[in-house]
Amino acid sequence: MTYCVGMVLEKGLVLMSDTRTNSGVDNISVFRKMFTWQVPGERIITIMTAGNLASTQAVVSLMEERTKQPDQRDNILLESPTMFQVATEIGKLLRTTIAERQEANGVRGKGRFTASIIVAGQIAGMEPRLFMVYPEGNFIEASRDTPFFQIGETKYGRPIIIRGYDREMSLEDGVKLLMVSFDSTLKANLSVGLPLDLQVIERDTYQASHEHRIDHTDDYFQAISSSWGDALKDAFHSLPDYSFYRDDD
Repeated sequence: MTYCVGMVLEKGLVLMSDTRTNSGVDNISVFRKMFTWQVPGERIITIMTAGNLASTQAVVSLMEERTKQPDQRDNILLESPTMFQVATEIGKLLRTTIAERQEANGVRGKGRFTASIIVAGQIAGMEPRLFMVYPEGNFIEASRDTPFFQIGETKYGRPIIIRGYDREMSLEDGVKLLMVSFDSTLKANLSVGLPLDLQVIERDTYQASHEHRIDHTDDYFQAISSSWGDALKDAFHSLPDYSFYRDDD
């Protein structure tokens, strides 16, 4: 399983993904799910992937190959004029890749080759943008009403982000919020695991302003996990006590 989150703040984008893939409790592997391409001073594009590993790796490989093609029309990452067009082309690649694998394996309709992708980045002269691309190739864009996207094992970490998100928060607080979200997911689901990949894209820098891999030795993440657990216990005990003998009975 997977857990990836992309979040839009006024100051930029904050992205985080886990690295665990597994086909059973005794077959656990680590694979990177966050990939970045950039032209210094002009653009940065990062994707995060979830779903069938063979399908997502094929899409990433195709994208990487196209960045090396002499024909600029095929260079969807480094030559597309807008992030919208980047998301459109990635959607086409994803849809085609899934269809080819389903056909080769005799699978009709939705099958085990499904995958989804978060696309994030900024091109010079435009706003930072965030998209979620579905297996069918269509996509939606983040907005003020929907300022973050999750893919993979989303349900455990979503309530944290909904309650804590503020578009005006600092990038550092955005990182802290995602760490709490991931800690909650890690505690609840063994199919999501360390290490985690973190990337921050500050507005108008067109580069990764901060990148970090978080493993079990990371002191800050361990402090967040411990402090969050203690804070939840303190909050619980501060709530009004329930009584079996209430005045309204």
